[in-house]
Amino acid sequence: MKVSMLFALAPSLLLASQLAVYQDKTLYTYTSKNSFVGLTKNVKAECDGRSVAVQSGIDCPSGERLCALFSEAESLNSLIRANAENSKILDKLVTLPQPNAIDAASWIDAARSVAKEKAALMTEREKLAYKNKVLKQRFAKETRSTLPLLLTKPCKKELTLTFPYGYVTFKTLYEANLSGNGQIEVTQKLSLLNRSGVDIEAEKAFFYNTTANVHVYPVHFTPWVVSEARAYMPQKRTLAANDAVMEEKVMLASVPAPAPKATYLQSREYAVSNLHLPSTGEAKEVPVMMWKVPVNCALESYPYRRAGVFEVCRFTPKFQIEQHRWKFFEKGKLVNESAVGEYDGNFYALYTKLDQDIRIERKPIVEKERESGIFGSTVKKKDGFRLEVLNKSDKAKKLRIVERIPVSTTDKIKVKLLSVKGVEYALKKEGKVVMPVTLKPHEKKEIEVLFELSYDKDLKVTY
Repeated sequence: MKVSMLFALAPSLLLASQLAVYQDKTLYTYTSKNSFVGLTKNVKAECDGRSVAVQSGIDCPSGERLCALFSEAESLNSLIRANAENSKILDKLVTLPQPNAIDAASWIDAARSVAKEKAALMTEREKLAYKNKVLKQRFAKETRSTLPLLLTKPCKKELTLTFPYGYVTFKTLYEANLSGNGQIEVTQKLSLLNRSGVDIEAEKAFFYNTTANVHVYPVHFTPWVVSEARAYMPQKRTLAANDAVMEEKVMLASVPAPAPKATYLQSREYAVSNLHLPSTGEAKEVPVMMWKVPVNCALESYPYRRAGVFEVCRFTPKFQIEQHRWKFFEKGKLVNESAVGEYDGNFYALYTKLDQDIRIERKPIVEKERESGIFGSTVKKKDGFRLEVLNKSDKAKKLRIVERIPVSTTDKIKVKLLSVKGVEYALKKEGKVVMPVTLKPHEKKEIEVLFELSYDKDLKVTY
C-alpha cells in the first residue's frame, strides 16, 4: 500500500514518526512536543487529519537545535545595533561645544582616546559584519526562514507537515569497485538532503521516484462515424461555439504544470529505518544494497570522433540502474569520481577512464578531387584514411578500434569497402568497421582503410 494512502485512510495505524518523500512534495508525520514547527515557511500542517493554522513568531524553545541558530542571530543583531549606537554617541561627543580655555595636553589626550575608541568600534563592526554574512549563509543553506514557524494551537495528536517540492530531496548514487578477479562490486546508496528548516526524526522513511499528485483525466468512448459527404457551407461562429472554445482554453490553463520529474528508467521505492535527518543542507548518504557480477573490461577507441582511447567495463546488472553517474574504484582506489554508464544492448557499459599510453592519429590518404575517375556515365571515387597507433608504455596493450565507411541512403550511390591493411577486421551493419589491435610495448602500427563510391556523373555527392 502506498504511503499516501496510509496518510489519508489510516492515521491511527501510523508509526510514531514517518516520512514520505515524493518528487513533488514531502509528508512528515510525528508527535509534536510543543507549538514550534521549525525555521520554515509555506508549510501546511494537519493535526489528526484536520488542518491547523501556522504563523511566524519569535518564540523558539531552547532545546531545539534550530532555535540555537535563531538565538545566535538575535544576539548578533543586538551587538550590531549596540555598535551602531555607540558610534553615533561618540560622533555627538566630538561635535559638542568646545571650552574657551584650551588645554593642549588635555585635548591631545582626549583626541587619542576618541580615535582609539572609534578604531575599536570600526574593527568590531567589521568582525560583526563578517559573522553576520556567515550566519546568513547558514540560514540560506539550512532553513527556509529566519523566523520560527509556530502552530496557532497545540496539537496533542499526530501532526502532519506537508513540504513543497525541493524542501527534502533524494537521489540515487552508484559506486563500482573493480576487484581484479573478473568481478565488479556495485554499491547503491541514497543521498538525502534536508533544507526544509525542520529537523526530521523518522522511525520509518519512504522515498518514491514518482509524484504524489498524478493528473489522469477520464476518457470516454465516442463512435467513429461514417456519413455521406456534404458540400462545404461556411458558417458563422455562434456564441455557443465561441463559449466552447473559451471553455477548452480555460480547462487547459487550469491544469497545473507538472512538477519536475527524475529521469529514472523505472519507478523505485526505498525505505529507511530510524532516520535522523536534521535540516543542515548537507547530504546524508544511506547504503541501500551491494551486489557482485562478472565483468569484462576492454580498451576501445572511435578515431572518427576523437583520438582518445578509453576503458569500458560491461556487465549484466542484477538490478535496474536508475542513474548513470558513478564513482569508479579499482581495488578500493578511486579512479574516476564522475564515470558515465549506459545500457548497451543486453549489457550495461561503464566508461571508466582514459588510457594515456596509447596515441592514435587519423589522416586522410586520398585526395578526393585528384582520385576521381569517370567510366562512361559513372564516377568512381576512391577515398580512405590511415590510422597511426602507438603504444607508449612498457606493457602490451589490446584494444578495439571502431571506425566507419560511408553508408548510402539511395540506390543511386554505391559504396564498397576496398581494403583494410595492417590489421584484421569485421565489417558490420551501417558501415561499422571493427578492428581488434594488439600492441607490444612501444610498438607502432599503421592501419589503412580504402573504400570506393560509385554514382552518376551528374549527381552531387556529399559525405
